[in-house]
Amino acid sequence: MLDRLKRLFTVSDRSGRIQKQLDHLRERLPVPVFWMFGKTQSGKTSVIKYLTGADRAEIGKGFQPCTRFSSLYQFPTPEAPLAIFLDTRGLDEPGYDPAEDLARFNNEAHVVVVVVKVLDHAQENVIKHLRTLRQAQPRRPVVLVLTCLHEAYPQQQHPQPYPFDQDGQQTEVPTPPVSEDLIRSAAEQHRRFDKLADRVALVDLTPPEEGFNDPEYGGPRLRQELLEVLPAAVGQTLRTLDEATHELQDLYARESLPHILGYSSLAASAGAVPVPVLDLMLLSGIQSRMIYHLAKLYGQPMDGKRFLEIAGGMGLGALARQAGRMTVVELLKLIPFVGSVMGAMAGAALAYASTFALGKAFCYYYRRVHQGHVPRTEDLKHYYKEQLDQAEAMWKTTFGAKAKPAAENPVAGA
Repeated sequence: MLDRLKRLFTVSDRSGRIQKQLDHLRERLPVPVFWMFGKTQSGKTSVIKYLTGADRAEIGKGFQPCTRFSSLYQFPTPEAPLAIFLDTRGLDEPGYDPAEDLARFNNEAHVVVVVVKVLDHAQENVIKHLRTLRQAQPRRPVVLVLTCLHEAYPQQQHPQPYPFDQDGQQTEVPTPPVSEDLIRSAAEQHRRFDKLADRVALVDLTPPEEGFNDPEYGGPRLRQELLEVLPAAVGQTLRTLDEATHELQDLYARESLPHILGYSSLAASAGAVPVPVLDLMLLSGIQSRMIYHLAKLYGQPMDGKRFLEIAGGMGLGALARQAGRMTVVELLKLIPFVGSVMGAMAGAALAYASTFALGKAFCYYYRRVHQGHVPRTEDLKHYYKEQLDQAEAMWKTTFGAKAKPAAENPVAGA
């Protein structure tokens, strides 16, 4: 053990060890992986935009090629993702072969999201390749998303209230009535994908400037279907993102929050590492990277002087108390068996909450600077404490019952 600790604190080894551990933690994060399946222009980007809140330009830049036919988008960042989207191209082309994608992603994807324009009935190639995916993983859920509903009732508003159930069947009589063309097309798509799709969601996701009474028509139904079919652990991240971003209006706040949640989840995994001291080093590295990304997002260069200025504003005493709490957790981990498990659970909760509060406090500081003045020390301290309490409550209600030490967390596709 002494030899291990010596190597841990050797400067030449420390950076590489921390990076290796962070890479290992990222692989074990319970992040939902969505395999987006559908023809070009079917509405896949609109679905991703709705689920994440990211804009189209960001999504377009975020997708990186990973096979000959597919690209991967890790939201908000590859370093601390909250959701992963795999987009398969060429389904409507004769040369597509799913074998390469299946070899790489078959055991990683949690759910297949098939996106189809409701009036587009030329789906032969999509069905052919979806059948191959289904046979490779019969128990993996498939959600059929029918899009562009308004094309079935041009120049009209969406019928309200939303009238469709999880099978895409009409359950209510809305005003105006549901278009007969929409009912017929949806029924035909349902028949076409019978035994290939487990759930059906009818959605119409449009920019607000197009003037529809609900730009996210059917979106809540789609989100609910995904939450119900996802494994509990990975579904929690999507639920947390939805709850945390629901009331946000400020552009910077909307963009920064997914980064904060992603790094907080990564920090929780680091805090759950049952090896004393190692998680403190990992946590420091994670929080430093989060602050760097937030500073870049707000266009505020981050250096040592600026960091100390903000940390001083939050109250070094408050940060010291958090360090003291972490030290108690580390001592718990030294106790064999029960102590190490209790320490890991407490470490995960504290690492999550402190990282979340730190990120929110830095954003609060940047926001006030953008408004033309530096926040008062007492205001910053109060805000940090408020966010810490909120994060601890969020952990207990959302993650507490399901949290496990990092060593017990399953790999994404297990």
